[in-house]
Amino acid sequence: MRATVLVDNIKNEELEAAGEWGLAIYIEHEGKKILLDTGSSDLFVTNARKLGISLEQVDFAVLSHAHCDHGGGMKEFFQENSQATMYLQKSCGEDCYYKKLFVRSYVGLPKNILKTFHNRITYVEGKKEVCDGVYLVPHTTKGLEKLGKRDNMYRKTKWGLRPDDFSHEHSLVIDTDSGLVIFNSCSHGGAVNIIREVRQAFPHKEVYGLIGGFHLFGKPADYVRQLGQEIKDTGISYVCTGHCTGKHAYKVLKEELGDTLHQLQVGLVIEV
Repeated sequence: MRATVLVDNIKNEELEAAGEWGLAIYIEHEGKKILLDTGSSDLFVTNARKLGISLEQVDFAVLSHAHCDHGGGMKEFFQENSQATMYLQKSCGEDCYYKKLFVRSYVGLPKNILKTFHNRITYVEGKKEVCDGVYLVPHTTKGLEKLGKRDNMYRKTKWGLRPDDFSHEHSLVIDTDSGLVIFNSCSHGGAVNIIREVRQAFPHKEVYGLIGGFHLFGKPADYVRQLGQEIKDTGISYVCTGHCTGKHAYKVLKEELGDTLHQLQVGLVIEV
C-alpha cells in the first residue's frame, strides 16, 4: 500500500504545495487507485497535479464523514473524474452543525451536492468489502452522541439539532502484508474506539496502523496524554496523525508514543 497526502494543514514548501484545514489522501493498493476525502476546496486537485497524480485514474473515492473540510471538493472531484463512484455511509446528509451557546454554524457538505451528483454516489451500511483487501467499517461503539455533545457537534433533524453520534463516519481499512491499516480522517468516534471496532470486525487479523486526524485541537494536555497512553496500550505499530490533531496535541502525543508517531503533511508518502 502506498498513500500520498494531497491536503493537510501543513503545507509542503519544497513542492510549493499549499495546505488548508482539511484532509485528502490518494491511496494505491493492489492495482487500485483510491481517493479518501477532498479537503475543504479544490486545493487537492492543484496539489495532485504538483505531485504527479492523475485524479482521472482514481477507481473509487471514499468520503470519511459528512463535514465540509473533507467533502468541500466533491464537485471538483466529480468534474476531474468522470466515472468513479464515491462511497458514503447511508446516514450521510447535508445536516451537520457546530453549536456552542448562541453560536451556530453549518459545517456540513456543500448544499445540494448529494442531489446534484446522486448518480456518482454509493451509500453503504455496515461493514463492506469494496474490493479485495479494502473495507469500509462504520462505528459500532454505543453512546457516541456523548462525544458529539462534548465537542459541540450536532445534526439537524425534524426535532431540531441533536448531538452527533457520528453514524455518518466510517473507517477505510486496508489489509496489507504488515497487517490492517486504518484510515479515519478525524476519528470523531475516538481513536481507541476505532482500533477496537476494527479488531472486532476482523478478529483474526492484526491491526498495524492508524492514519488520520484525532480531533484534539484545543484539548488539554492531560487529556491528550491519556489518549496517547491508551493508543500505546493497544499495541499498534504505526500512528500517523495531523489535520484536526493540532500542533500542541501532536507534541504531547510524541512524548507518549515516540517513534511510533509520525506527522501528516502535504506530500507525505506512506508505504506499508
